[in-house]
Amino acid sequence: VQLQASGGGLVQAGGSLRLSCAASRRNLVSYGMGWFRQAPGKEREFIAAIRWSTDWTSFAQSVKGRFIISRDNAKNTVYLQMNSLKPEDTAVYYCATAATTWNYSNYERLGAYEYWGQGTQVTVSS
Repeated sequence: VQLQASGGGLVQAGGSLRLSCAASRRNLVSYGMGWFRQAPGKEREFIAAIRWSTDWTSFAQSVKGRFIISRDNAKNTVYLQMNSLKPEDTAVYYCATAATTWNYSNYERLGAYEYWGQGTQVTVSS
């Protein structure tokens, strides 16, 4: 599975961006999808996750209430709508997916994901 992340850019604090992650493979109903981010000098951290086949979603506390994750199964694409952006949201954002290694207990961990996109830069100015 190949993932193509896009939608990053420069935005002022308080603004919004929508990231997209397009998957090359169809029939992803058994897969979980996650968004992570990595700021300079910091470890990659979990942001949000969604299951392709259900309405289940989960968010890191730092973005809960500001970010929305959704999917379009027909387009094999997952979106991350980011609202009320803060300078501390500045990072490279990565999408990732997995089938056999993902479950509801490990979805916040990097090791749960088999496939990663290339990352897209999000910069929030103050």
